[in-house]
This record gives sequence, structure tokens and C-alpha cells, in this order.
Amino acid sequence: MFGDIGTSPIYAFRECFAGERLPPSPENVLGVLSLVTWSLLIVVSLKYLAYVLRADNGGEGGVLALLALLDPWSQSHRRPVLAALGVFGAALLYGDGILTPAISVLSAVEGLGVATPALDRFVRPISVLILAALFAFQRRGTATVGALFGPVMLVWFASLAALGISGIAGNPAVLSALSPTHAVSFLLHGGAPAFAVLGAVFLVVTGAEALYADMGHFGASAVRRVWFSVVLPALLLDYYGQGALMLDGEASARQPFFELAPDGLVLPLVLLATCATVIASQAVISGAFSLTRQAIQLGECPRLRVEQTSARAFGQVYVPTVNALLFIATVALVLGYGSSSRLAGAYGIAVATTMVVTTILAGFVSVERWGWNPVVAVILGLGFLSVDLPFLSANLLKINDGGWIPLLVAAAVFTLMTTWRRGRELLAPRLFAATEPIHQFLHRIEEHPPRRIPGTAVVMTDGGGATPPILLHQIEHLGVLQERVVLLTVVTDRVPQLRDDERVHVLELRSDFFRVEVHYGFIERPDVPAALRLCSAQGLEIDPLEASYLVGRETLIASHRPGMAFWRDKLFAFLSRNSTTATSYYRIPPQLVIELGIQIEI
Repeated sequence: MFGDIGTSPIYAFRECFAGERLPPSPENVLGVLSLVTWSLLIVVSLKYLAYVLRADNGGEGGVLALLALLDPWSQSHRRPVLAALGVFGAALLYGDGILTPAISVLSAVEGLGVATPALDRFVRPISVLILAALFAFQRRGTATVGALFGPVMLVWFASLAALGISGIAGNPAVLSALSPTHAVSFLLHGGAPAFAVLGAVFLVVTGAEALYADMGHFGASAVRRVWFSVVLPALLLDYYGQGALMLDGEASARQPFFELAPDGLVLPLVLLATCATVIASQAVISGAFSLTRQAIQLGECPRLRVEQTSARAFGQVYVPTVNALLFIATVALVLGYGSSSRLAGAYGIAVATTMVVTTILAGFVSVERWGWNPVVAVILGLGFLSVDLPFLSANLLKINDGGWIPLLVAAAVFTLMTTWRRGRELLAPRLFAATEPIHQFLHRIEEHPPRRIPGTAVVMTDGGGATPPILLHQIEHLGVLQERVVLLTVVTDRVPQLRDDERVHVLELRSDFFRVEVHYGFIERPDVPAALRLCSAQGLEIDPLEASYLVGRETLIASHRPGMAFWRDKLFAFLSRNSTTATSYYRIPPQLVIELGIQIEI
């Protein structure tokens, strides 16, 4: 969890003085250190740890979990602007997902150049090999090495603290940067260069959003304890150690982090830094997998294959499509940019925007879910935005230096997500346009019974009071109906997980017809056969391996009908064709499936 924010000392302080924009004078060093200090205290400690982490959805965090608390898709109080804001904030995290592994691994491997300058030319190949191994390992899951992650990160933070103390001991005057007056003076008198440096200072807090997104693994109280007892002190000590060396003129602006270490320990530090950055990258990649599963469950993303990689840790999942796309994009960035300094121009803008979105959504949650006075919520929100917005503005200066990359990725993901949701909304009424209410259907087959065949038919349906088109098609084209019919609807609730006794709801329509709703939390993967076994507690005995599963497969044809632009119709049809089949997604044995195709114009 702390890997992202914990590896920032490798490059964040360095980037504040990179190039010619800010000379490492005592006033500038103390001003930057003061900004670093108060950014960590205000953004991470106060905003996220004390405020945002309270907005958990059944113990889970992240932008989509926060959005689910507000339920802006509800028919009774739809708020499309709020929904779009939250989805865009989530989409931005995919941009962060390709940048974090690239900049983290590159920055660690670049330490080889400090130890032996001749190794500089091997930085990119070694980084690509490490990333290839990291992404290839994803299919195995993190459970097998998870026991190593904690000890490695403890050694990492202990090393940060030790290196920082050794630097501070050489120039204790650096501790005066604890006073916010240095930060204020730096911003007031530094002019445009000081404002631009905010984009680099922001790199020290980029992992804060990950702390919220991953809180479900350990809980908010554990996150707070580790932050205040281990992580925050280690980070501050290391940043101040780097600042002390710069004040003494003993460190260059090129690699102050590695220059803190004695000559004989540079290579071991590079190895430790590489391990820490791999762990940081692993956390971000795993976060992208979890975010994708949440998006699928909330109806914001087409069905994709999601594999559970641990029987004990539910949050450990693997999404092959996302893994492949992240790997290609990350390696392209490493080869295209070549250095962490150049990548720093692209890094930060995605997280800065997501932080603004989080502040806005958390303000709504504080009023609607916690019952806060709106005036108090607005004042607190404006206070946090007064920090978030300058950081975002400074990061916008990076657009020409590569900041467009995460924005482009976010725009693409946002377009896919919103097209999928809107397409499903338009498809539902067209899909059921030629159907009839279920009570009329039951009355009709009672008056004109079709030929009944042995067995139970489990008919997948979107719910509502209409007869599933697949059922009508079976009777119309095959002229038969099973002896017992179960209309099954899978519902994703706005909570992360549900107990088994909350899973199924059975309604008997008549002696041979039943309606079953199966409920899942938004981080759970549906398993229809397992859910059907739970129906026995409500009087419906079903052997899921003896039933037949009726599944409709729509073939979508783009048209110029009202609803979406023609190109979005084409995109929606493409996404529908390439999404994981219902059979695979709901874990239905394929040999038990009866699939009927339906062509629909959209």
C-alpha cells in the first residue's frame, strides 16, 4: 500500500531542482522542504487519513467505491454530472497505472549510474526486463510473495530514515524547514519558477490516492497507524537528509537520494530501491485490476475475464486484458522517454485531477451519508481544494512535456465506460420492445400450453416485469418449454460484499415458474451455480449441474437511430462482441448452456 508514496524520495526532491528552473540555493532548498513537509501533513495526513478514509463503502475505498455511496445512477435522483465526474476520476487512475511502474523502476535502476557511470547505457534494457518479469508474474498472483512485501518495505523505510538521519546530522539547520514560513516565503517571492515547482513537489503525495483505494485490504485504522508511526517519519527524515546535503553543497541536483548513501552502499541501495519500486508497481497494477472488476460490477465496463489468484485474499485478482495493455503502454513509455526525469513531466497530472474529484465526491458524501452541516462540508471542501487546485494547475504546465499521456488514456477509458453504460441503457428498452409482461405470458401458456420437456431451465434476464426475449424465442422457434423455469437476475449492490444469507431472493410466480434474484457486492465475481445451491434455504431445490441455462446473445447493428452518435454505436457494438460471454463471466458450465442469438439495431 505504501510502496507508491514510499518510493517518491528517489525522484521527487530531485525533480524540484532538475534542469535550470530552480537553483539549489539555501532559500530554495528550505522553501521546497517546507512545501514537502506541509504537503504530506495536509494532503495525506489531514485530507486522506483523517477525512477521506472515513468514506468507506463496506470497508472498501477508491473513487468508484466513493461514487457508489452516492449512487448517482438511481432512477429517483439521477445525477449524470456527478456520475461522469466520478467515472473520469476512476479513468485517470489507469493513466497512473502505466506511469507509476515506468517512473518507479527507471528511477531505481538509474542509481546504477551513480555507482558506475559506465552502466548508464544499460538502464533502459534492465528496466524493461524487470517490467517484463513483473507483468508476467501477475497471472500467478501476489499471494506467493506477499509475505516478503511487508519485511522488504520495513527495511526500505528503515533505510530511508537511517540515510536521512546521517544527512541531517551533517547540517541540523535544515530542520528549520519545518516552519511553514519558508513555504510561504518561497511561493510569495519565487515567482513563476516557484509555482512551476509545485508540480514536482506534488510527486511526494502521489501515492495518497492509492492508500484510499487499497484500504479494504487492511482497514483505515491500520493504514493510519502505519503512516504516523513508520512511513511519515521515514519520508520526512529522508527528504530532510537530501536537503541537508544540498545545503552543504555535497549533493548535486542529479541524484541526491543515492548520494546520501556511502560509496560502498550505493549498489545495495539500488537493489533495495528496485525491490521497493517493484512492490510499488505491483500495488498500482493490482489496483488497476480491482478497479476494473468494480467497474464491471457497477455496469461501467464490458465483461472481461477476471481470475481470482488467491483463495484467502479476495482482493487479489488478475485481469489478462488489462495486464497486457498496461505492459505494452509501460514499456513504450520506458523506451520512448528513457529517463525518470523526462517521465516526471507526464507524472502527477492524473493523480492531481483524481484528488480534486475525490475532494468533491467526499463533500457530497459528508452531507448525504454522514449528515454533516452543508456549510461545514463546503468550508472543509474549499480548504482542501485550495491545496488541490494549485497542485493541479502546476501539473497542467506539464501537458506539453508528456502530461497529455495520462489525460489521453483517461479520455479513452472514460469514452469506453460512458459508451458502454449509455449503450446498455438504450439497448434494454429495444431488447424488450417485442416482449410482453410476465403475467400475460403465464396466462397465455396456461391457455395454450407448449410442449413441456423434462428438466429445469434457468433463464438469464435483466429483471423487471417483462418476459425474457430468450424464453419467447425458444417457444416460437423450438415450440418447447422445460417443466420448471427459473427467471434469474444478477444484481450488483452498492456495497463491496454480501453474506450468503443475503445472496438470493426467491419468488414463486406459480408452481413451475420462479423468479430468483442473486445479489453480489461490487468487488465480488458472480458464480451462478454456487448461488443456485443457496435457493434450497428458501424452498427451491435446484441441482445447478442438472439444469439448462438459457442465455441470449445480442448481435448489435449500428444505425442512425436516436440515442448515441453513430461512431459510439459502432464502438458499443465492438465492445459487446468482444466482451466475455455470460457463460464464462457467471461461471456457468458451457456444456449446460443453450444460447440463442438476437439481432438488434442500436
